[in-house]
Amino acid sequence: MTTALTLPIAGMSCAACAARLEKVLNRQTGVKAAVSFAGESARLELSDDAPDLATLEGVIEKAGFSVPTEMVELAIDGMSCVACAARIEKVASRLPGVTAAVSFATETGRFAFPAGIVAPQQLLDAVKKAGYAARVIAADGAAGRDADRRAQWLAERRVFVVAALLSAPFLVEMAGMAAGVHELIPRWLQFLLATPVQFWAGARFYRGAWHALRGGAANMDVLVALGTSIAWLYSTVVWLTGRHDLFVYFEASAGVVTLVCLGKLLEARAKGRTGEAIEALMKQAPTVARVERDGQWLEVPVATLAVGDVVQARHGERLPVDGVVLSGAASVDESLLTGESLPIDKRAGDAVFAGTTATSGALRVRATGVGGATQLAEIVRLVADAQGSKAPIQRLADRISGVFVPAVLAIALLTLLASGIALGDWSAALIHAVAVLVIACPCALGLATPTAVMVGIGNGARHGVLFRNATALETAGRLTTLVVDKTGTLTRGEPALVAIQALAGHDEATLLAWAAAAEAGSEHPLGRALLAAARERALALPAVESFDAAVGAGVTAKLAGIGAVRVGAPGWVGGVDMARVETLAKGGRTVLAMALDGAPVALFAVADTVRDTSPAAVAELKRMGVEVVMLTGDNATVAAAVAERCGIDRFVAGVKPAGKAAEVERLKAAGGVVGMAGDGINDAPALAAADVGFAMGGGADVAIKTADVTLMHGDLLHLVAAIRLSRASLAKIRQNLFFAFVYNVLGIPLAALGLLSPVIAGAAMAMSSVSVVGNALLLKRWRP
Repeated sequence: MTTALTLPIAGMSCAACAARLEKVLNRQTGVKAAVSFAGESARLELSDDAPDLATLEGVIEKAGFSVPTEMVELAIDGMSCVACAARIEKVASRLPGVTAAVSFATETGRFAFPAGIVAPQQLLDAVKKAGYAARVIAADGAAGRDADRRAQWLAERRVFVVAALLSAPFLVEMAGMAAGVHELIPRWLQFLLATPVQFWAGARFYRGAWHALRGGAANMDVLVALGTSIAWLYSTVVWLTGRHDLFVYFEASAGVVTLVCLGKLLEARAKGRTGEAIEALMKQAPTVARVERDGQWLEVPVATLAVGDVVQARHGERLPVDGVVLSGAASVDESLLTGESLPIDKRAGDAVFAGTTATSGALRVRATGVGGATQLAEIVRLVADAQGSKAPIQRLADRISGVFVPAVLAIALLTLLASGIALGDWSAALIHAVAVLVIACPCALGLATPTAVMVGIGNGARHGVLFRNATALETAGRLTTLVVDKTGTLTRGEPALVAIQALAGHDEATLLAWAAAAEAGSEHPLGRALLAAARERALALPAVESFDAAVGAGVTAKLAGIGAVRVGAPGWVGGVDMARVETLAKGGRTVLAMALDGAPVALFAVADTVRDTSPAAVAELKRMGVEVVMLTGDNATVAAAVAERCGIDRFVAGVKPAGKAAEVERLKAAGGVVGMAGDGINDAPALAAADVGFAMGGGADVAIKTADVTLMHGDLLHLVAAIRLSRASLAKIRQNLFFAFVYNVLGIPLAALGLLSPVIAGAAMAMSSVSVVGNALLLKRWRP
């Protein structure tokens, strides 16, 4: 039997590429390929012995091409435990090329596949075949999800209220049983009260059980439906046959269904709170903007803005777009993006971002990113993707859930037989078995990991730490070695004035003002460093009457009322004592000289300065048991100075990009968990090679896209915060798994021995889910 499919191919530049790829594919066993350069696709006929699609994608990538992928996100209704999510993944993964990740906690599924080979309707049909309802989540579907969650909450509450009212009289019955008095309520009334609870309030469990069993699996619904149905049916038979020598257990069936409904209600409320972080981010962007049209300011919906529009942000308003300031000045609160609490002053030429707030002043901004192309929108996408991913530690829960329900059914049957034979009371044995079925429901197991992951990643995003996925969240906490780049990571990444040496009778402020005035027309980074230093000191600059730049040497300017000033390399300026220059240049500094009317008057030392927070961050990492290793392409003298300033014991200088990646691989081979922090294009290979890569937020796009964690504030102290958050999240996951297992480990033996009634078992099962989600929500208290 052969299967035909068409894969999209990216990266072909000519017909020769198509021919080469076709040749490579046809070498594979069981594959007949025809590659079209014009159609940018590969038509494959696969026999039964052909490699799977993932293997073929690897072959295509090894040949130098790629298969573009699509991602569809579905909202899924009807899941009752982690076994449901596993079932949907299994069914959806049977579609060609589909990789499925379904989250019971978020009630969503993310389905990735080669572009164009699967339609969204096929995914919807697959989910329906597995026994669940689904719909595609639109990119702007936040409001719809809020409405759905609200409607679900109201429906859950209505069912619980009715079930609770019908079950309330059974409290009298249970109180009487505790006092040794049975059947205070007539059996016929118990039947009338319990039946609607069993089949109306409990209808969800029957639907879920039917879909699960039809799909060849068993889940929580099977346990609840089976256990309560046995109790209800047994009681009904005893009542109808008039067997007054036997007890009825209508209170058990009604109580369990009501308590499970309560657990679902509390669970739905708590699960909704785990998504508060992403909802808060999505609400930061304003819906209305003031835009300049034909010389007038008009208020328009943000959705109508386009790149190039000029918008205004006044005091207290949020910026509606990413852009560049054209005019105005304001302090802008960027804590939303960076986690930094102090406002940042913005003026003409500075970049600003959507969702940030002008805390004072007003800005006129030209839009460079609108709608889904803003940095805020990208953060929302990153957080949503990360929250929906699975942590490696979750594999334990997934493996257990695959065999858990069948094992519980076997234990319940064994309890029934053993108790019946040992006690000679089959009615009591039946109730023991029902208690086993109820206490064993694996809801908490499915919630243990994803709820902690969602809260942890969301909290990180609020404080400027963006985890790309749950694996990064877990791995960051296990780091033993951190490799750091120097420039832009430990240092600011741009030159700054660090020293002035006067050679004649002028004060430092005057000399700096002259040099800055001369450099005002220059675009050279060293000249900008002098100009920035003069601005920081609020120096008045003299007027420039003429200006000339010598490429690679320096600048000459005539300053009004002062004379001809030359600033640049000491050798080019001339007349400078080179011994002074060499002394000032120690520690990797660059020295500029300045002459007035041909006579040297000053030396300026410029260097890429260490960030104020870098030494403290390195010291904290050491206290946390993480060794810090610095790799830099700079020379050994500069590297040694920076390492000493930061308190780093190990460093390697003169390292090329490939060498950084090789060093990371060497450290990994030594058995450690290795992280890499960098900001430049040259750091991307090492970021990709590391177990977890940290990109500084102000760095190159390729570094941010390669890394597993983005530090929006570009500060190593935020990296320390990322590790601490990872460790806190891992602790919560382990605690949650303990809570999920302890109810079962302790409860199942107690129920089997008759020491736990079905009603108490139902309450314990509900509490297990609530305790797991509640414990995860405690992570919201975490602060950097």
